[in-house]
Amino acid sequence: MPPHERKSPPARRMLALPAVCPCEAISPGTLLASLLTLAVDVAARDAGTFPVLRRGAGEALRITRVLLAFLEELREASAAAPLPGAAVLGLSELHVAMQKLRFLLADCARRGARVWVLMNAELVASELRFFLGSVATAMDVLPADVVGASVEAQDLAKLVSEQAWRAVVRPDADDGRSAWSVRSMLAKFKSSATPHAEDVRMVLGRVGINSWWDCAEEVAFLEAELLERLEDGRENDNDLVLISGLMAFLVYCRVVLFDRVDAKKADAAVPEPMPASSCAAWTSQEALLCPITLELMTDPVTVATGQTYDRTSIKRWVKSGCPTCPVTGEKLRSAQFVPNVAVRGIVEQLLISNGASLHWQPSNKHRSAVDKTVAAFGPAAAGGVRLAVACLIARLSRGTPEEQKKAAYEVRKLAKRNVFHRACLVEADAVPWLLHLLSSTDASVQDNVMASLLNLSKHTAGRRALVQAGGLSLIVDSVNVAAKVEAQQNAAAILFYLSSNSDYCKEIGRIPEAIPTLVHLMSEGTYRGRKNALVSLYGVLQGAASIAKMVSAGAVAVLANLLSSDREDIVNDSVALLARIAEQPAGATAVLASSELVTRLVDFLGTSSSRSGKDHCVALLASLCRHGGDKVAALMGKMPGLMPTLAQRPKAAWRLPRLAAAHARARARTPRGPQAQPSSARTPASPHGPASLAFPARHRPRG
Repeated sequence: MPPHERKSPPARRMLALPAVCPCEAISPGTLLASLLTLAVDVAARDAGTFPVLRRGAGEALRITRVLLAFLEELREASAAAPLPGAAVLGLSELHVAMQKLRFLLADCARRGARVWVLMNAELVASELRFFLGSVATAMDVLPADVVGASVEAQDLAKLVSEQAWRAVVRPDADDGRSAWSVRSMLAKFKSSATPHAEDVRMVLGRVGINSWWDCAEEVAFLEAELLERLEDGRENDNDLVLISGLMAFLVYCRVVLFDRVDAKKADAAVPEPMPASSCAAWTSQEALLCPITLELMTDPVTVATGQTYDRTSIKRWVKSGCPTCPVTGEKLRSAQFVPNVAVRGIVEQLLISNGASLHWQPSNKHRSAVDKTVAAFGPAAAGGVRLAVACLIARLSRGTPEEQKKAAYEVRKLAKRNVFHRACLVEADAVPWLLHLLSSTDASVQDNVMASLLNLSKHTAGRRALVQAGGLSLIVDSVNVAAKVEAQQNAAAILFYLSSNSDYCKEIGRIPEAIPTLVHLMSEGTYRGRKNALVSLYGVLQGAASIAKMVSAGAVAVLANLLSSDREDIVNDSVALLARIAEQPAGATAVLASSELVTRLVDFLGTSSSRSGKDHCVALLASLCRHGGDKVAALMGKMPGLMPTLAQRPKAAWRLPRLAAAHARARARTPRGPQAQPSSARTPASPHGPASLAFPARHRPRG
């Protein structure tokens, strides 16, 4: 697999400032060329792009531009006389400082991270002072014969050193007031007090958040920070409380201050790529290849011997029974692998310069942990979310059509993940008002309302609120009449979640249009619509009456057609639903009415690679034998491919004792066939059908 198609490691973390230290053997000329490239990258930044620490960032840019002029003088002087080897030490210090300064300034100007930089302004200012001090120190240790190459170089070196030592880098007074205001508003959230709108606008104006999409970008960045900390096992990190509080603050701002979801800016959709020149010119690409696989290292780690490998490769090497370093042959004294952030940063920059995008998502484990959070990480986050929800309910109930449209979209985003958000919405009586908006003539409002109801139906209290508000009939009708296909599919998925309660299943079954509507969606819907209809029908079928309605609605013929689908999951779900239908005599009779269908089921049992699909198929055949009698068992016993397939699945074959006996009798009557050994004891009875076979998680509806 090409390196750019493999799962890439996470990008450099915000305010993490890796640097590659040049080796001692590097030539001064090569080092100077790389340093010039770095200085050009830093000096090219616009001082107006820094919403926080504007004065300090401006000082750093001014000093960098003077340093760039000094380096250009050195380059001209080195054309006449090569730089001495003693210059490597000072130039190396400058190189490391400029790498870190470049990262720090990029973070300060990063879109989506403005509030986070504001709250960490003291830390950023401290780092900036340290880097400028490093620049001044490096200039002071440069040898006199290097600095004295020309009069201009001497003057520029002295100017860089003096300005770097004297630079005043601290958070601006407005930065301090804004950060204090944010903390004050988070304290108000804890006591459920509403912050003053002017204070909120002052903070957002300070960091340049002027639209709904700006707020959305900030929330997305903070959520990524939260998940990365969980990914690293830092569940007790104090920053989690602050990050959650800031997310709630920005959601509140997004809901309260902005009346509409404005058009997203074109430049906001594409992250600013790092310049290709940021990959040091003196770095050899061969050095970035894993010594084991000779492929580009996307997750480089360093072992105890100091060698660097791709994490997956070295872990596989050690697990294979080779506890030695593949390059040096030394025995690894420790199995600990240290991430090599410097090499990883260079690899990322190299891939970006070649047009390969880096996509990384947190593990499903930690995403699920956040999604299933029943309480906020702190009281400020809880209070902020509740205030935002209260505002949304007020607009859903009493707002203008435009306000209701935006509120429905906000509810959809808020309920998409996190159990705590759903609980807040249900407690605030969002469900009845959302059901009321289903009658809207605006297709986008219908779509947002149905998606919101789907997310809320994943919560037990949300399902109860939906049924108590009389929403079942509305949901069933929406499967047919919703303006958008997506809304129809989401309505079918809601019925699946409601079917987890037996009482709700009975209520759905009493609606005459419910099952025929789902059968029609299963027949005519898109892929996602069919998936949702299949799993919803599987959940709704709880008794003979529902199965009879399925049969009369023509479900067996539809499922027979779906068995020829090119989507394996659709075929498996169809077999599972047929197995549930065949649990009742009427359903088994409808399946047996098509001899071709039975033959196809036997073929499916022999060719399917799905374990759950085969289990459902065996249960289906067992139900057909039980309800169809000895004639059916004898007919199936003559099918040549059935028993060899069952013989490969001994745990499933015991479900078909009648079929096994019929098959033995059929083979005994065959002159050239081997005689089957009769069973000495009848296989004990077992629960038939797929009632004990639940749909796996991957078969759940897609919302």
